[in-house]
Amino acid sequence: MMRSLYAGVSGLQNHQVRMDVIGNNISNVNTTGFKKGRVNFQDMISQSMSGASRPTDELGGVNPKQVGLGMTIASIDTIHTQGSLQTTGVTTDLALQGNGFFVMAGGDKQFFTRAGAFGIDEAGTLVNPANGMRVQGWMAQTIDGEAFINSASDVGDLVIPVGGKDPASATSEVDLACNLDKRLEVIPEGAGEATSRENTWTIDKDVYDNFGNVHKMRLSFTKLDGTQNSWNANITIDPDNENGTNTLAEIGAENNGDNNFIVNFSNLGTLESATDAQGDIIDAGKLQVQVSFDVLQATANEDGTPVRQTFNLNLGEVGSVVNTITQFAETSSTKAFKQNGYGMGYLENFKIDQSGVITGVYSNGTNRTLGQVALATFTNQAGLEKAGESTFVVTNNSGDPNIGPTGVAGKGKIIAGALEMSNVDLAEQFTDMIVTQRGFQANSKTITTSDTMLQELLNLKR
Repeated sequence: MMRSLYAGVSGLQNHQVRMDVIGNNISNVNTTGFKKGRVNFQDMISQSMSGASRPTDELGGVNPKQVGLGMTIASIDTIHTQGSLQTTGVTTDLALQGNGFFVMAGGDKQFFTRAGAFGIDEAGTLVNPANGMRVQGWMAQTIDGEAFINSASDVGDLVIPVGGKDPASATSEVDLACNLDKRLEVIPEGAGEATSRENTWTIDKDVYDNFGNVHKMRLSFTKLDGTQNSWNANITIDPDNENGTNTLAEIGAENNGDNNFIVNFSNLGTLESATDAQGDIIDAGKLQVQVSFDVLQATANEDGTPVRQTFNLNLGEVGSVVNTITQFAETSSTKAFKQNGYGMGYLENFKIDQSGVITGVYSNGTNRTLGQVALATFTNQAGLEKAGESTFVVTNNSGDPNIGPTGVAGKGKIIAGALEMSNVDLAEQFTDMIVTQRGFQANSKTITTSDTMLQELLNLKR
């Protein structure tokens, strides 16, 4: 039989495979995160009619004579080029810009995907709602009151506690950044109440106890008689409360003072020192006055005394004018610019940034780090095996996954509210389809022509 018949058959079969791959690419042109395939051909083994010979003194060399026996498929590659991004506005939709794959868990097995159409299930777990696979990452841990993500640990499920509570936290720090007008007149001894009010500057700020109850902190500054750079500060908690809260302002450890302290300024208008009612003084670095008051809503101590709450009143740094109390000839400003307490809140929303960090937004105005989405990269991502549902699995030639946060070891960044589309180019696929069809057609002609030649051979005996 003629070798061209089998060469033509191999051409038909392998062009059909190429057409299958092209058809699959076109069918997934709108599949999120899909990566197109490509077929590469190579020739099959050739039959030698005669070997090559080297040159002699009389004759030159002779090349080998070989007849090819057809073609075969060299490889079917997966092309991992970047797909275009489509904005969706859905918080849980994630797209990857650059290298990497999302890590998914299906039972005890890991899968990898570029399709980031995620959602939250009934338990608050971040999943692929199409197949239930769970997105992997790291949940935040709280250490010394601070959220910390240990990306060196093994990955696990990401749970977003929608509607979960953020417990109340008592105020422990209040920072001041006000200016006291140096032009205010000194209050003479025996001045009336109206005169005192006109020469006193008051700051109000809300503070919180352990239950999340709001208390009014009132801090009044009055210029001392006979001085130019000293002010008496009087601090009270809930000044309008019928039951006094026994406010104390202290610098030292002894508890025999009251709710007054003195703030002293330099001739340059910057903070110089502070002295409490028992004579303790601070005059270097960051000046801090410890304020305590009775929490009347709390159950009394065993000895019947009220529960006390303490916070630090931060006056600022000596010699500084940034976020500190100053005394310049400008209008006094009311600014207690920060306190760190808050009441109880519920998780109302969450957001995911480019690093994959999930931040919870609570109704009490606080933001909490909840976790971080993990990414995986491979030494040879083309060696991954498609496992259906837009996922890949590890093979012997892909290498083990390098799992870590974004931006590490060549990993890309995460775009929330968007999806990565298929990287299939229809113009390219239609062109390949034409070339493949012509190749198939030409191979079929090889078979029919060879058949005609065989028929002529059989007709020789007539």
